[in-house]
Amino acid sequence: MNHLARWQAMWAQLGVRDPGAGLLHELMQRYGEPHRSYHTMQHLDECLTQFDAVRSIAARPAEIELALWFHDAIYEVRSHDNEQKSADWVRSVVLNADGAPDVADRVHALVMATCHNASPTTQDAQVLVDVDLSILGAAPARFDEYEFQVRAEYAWVPEALYRSKRAGILQAFLDRDSIYNTDWFQSRFEANACHNLTRSIANLTDS
Repeated sequence: MNHLARWQAMWAQLGVRDPGAGLLHELMQRYGEPHRSYHTMQHLDECLTQFDAVRSIAARPAEIELALWFHDAIYEVRSHDNEQKSADWVRSVVLNADGAPDVADRVHALVMATCHNASPTTQDAQVLVDVDLSILGAAPARFDEYEFQVRAEYAWVPEALYRSKRAGILQAFLDRDSIYNTDWFQSRFEANACHNLTRSIANLTDS
């Protein structure tokens, strides 16, 4: 993936002055931080690739893409405000690049939607959240790698506690009426996601 070309095209589509390759480099350094195992450039690239497949159903695709770039920009595994800090950062970037306040606010809201603590209400938020959660419906081998990567990020958590907490998180997704918000993702990812989650929960709770 040519990240620079994609970055520049996104800002042009937004109609906002490109803040430059320096910011792109900083973002990529963030995603390459040594304490990350899942929230890396691999995850970002997967999200961007997945988004390309659903771009046509988005109302403001460039805003979703910008939110994807920043949705895990700040990631400290022991922190509970990563999304807030990431959302605040991207809003300041848009405003400093002379972007319209409503664009900055919408992108801020999109990043906050990746907290996954409430059902997204706008079409673009639904698309973004589904893209972020597409890993749940990945092929079994990739899903297993994802689970391994998440465990690595929480290596400091005792095994029994991790298993209990992780099983609860995965069960919460499984307990939803639907894991995904859009018809596109439901038809293509829902069945695989249910299978992956059920299998992982069984492994986590197997004594």
